[in-house]
Amino acid sequence: MTFRADMSNIPSGQKDSALNSAKTVIEKRVNLFGVSEPIINTSVVNGDYRIVLELPGVDINQAKQIVGTTAELSFWETVASPSANTASSSAIGGSFKKTNLTGKDLKNTNVTFDANSGKPQVQLVFTDDGSRKFADITGRNINKPLAIVLDNQVIESPVVSQQIVGGNAVITGKFTTQTASALSTELNAGALPVPLVSLEQHSVGPTLGKASLQKSLFAGILGFVIIVVFMCVLYGKLGVVASLALLLYTIFVLAIFKLSNLTPYGITLTLSGIAGFVLSIGMAVDANILIFERMKEERRLGKSPEAAVELGFKRAWSSIRDSNISTLITSFILYQFGTGVIRGFALVLAIGVLVSMFSAVVVTRTFLRFLYGHNR
Repeated sequence: MTFRADMSNIPSGQKDSALNSAKTVIEKRVNLFGVSEPIINTSVVNGDYRIVLELPGVDINQAKQIVGTTAELSFWETVASPSANTASSSAIGGSFKKTNLTGKDLKNTNVTFDANSGKPQVQLVFTDDGSRKFADITGRNINKPLAIVLDNQVIESPVVSQQIVGGNAVITGKFTTQTASALSTELNAGALPVPLVSLEQHSVGPTLGKASLQKSLFAGILGFVIIVVFMCVLYGKLGVVASLALLLYTIFVLAIFKLSNLTPYGITLTLSGIAGFVLSIGMAVDANILIFERMKEERRLGKSPEAAVELGFKRAWSSIRDSNISTLITSFILYQFGTGVIRGFALVLAIGVLVSMFSAVVVTRTFLRFLYGHNR
């Protein structure tokens, strides 16, 4: 999608800064929207300030709505005598004056559900300064409507029944869970410093070409086969068990990716995500190697196969736990402070580590218990 930034009200010396600020807000919105590894560029063409956005794996209409809206929130109070500073709305009737409470006074927002109707609503939490403003506004407008306006459109006009202190409010209306989440995301990311006008939009195929996709798939299969051969040669029937667990691990991770697409925050498996997935396949057998080596030691000490299995898992657990926690901490840092490609890699790697712990500790142990119990 290509957007043109309307710089008509921006001083000439601040246009570059406003364009970069708009890019930052869009990045925040997209990162809150889901892991889709966006590519966002700015350009100046014949005096037009433009933002070009590539967003894989997201419906274009949904993306256009969340990226292109200004998301300027304001609160308007009723006035008895209209003047030049008031505005009328046919939606609610009467005249209203804009207050000094805006979206900049928000601390955060989230989606909640009405206790009576069960309908989704957007809860607003104001900053300390915003809470004082909100208390003053509601205090002087008891039994009067207070208009909540988003991008010059009245979305709600509740009648204030009492002064509201504490800095909490809710926006209700004809929301679906999806539209409420989109509004919350826009408000959390902040308002765009300049209006954006859509110039063009295109839906294209995956940026990974057929050859690149085939190479990535070949690399993953080759890595899997080499690991299976290595484990079977080094550990014999234990390696076969580990290979079966690794196969189930791969199926589990792919199933998680597939199921995530049923949610608004689905995972788009682009090149960096594939890299994280292939890496996690190799890391998935790390826990098995630690367990099998401990089992070898127990067998050399004269323990029975059944006892060696239990002791091997018990004594290798601390090493498995610590190594995986350190990887999860690294993934969290990359996801928290990275953007786009880095976040995609970190998320896929973290999912792989969590599933690999389940695969090694639960699946492999179950197979081994069945194997040695059957032989007994």
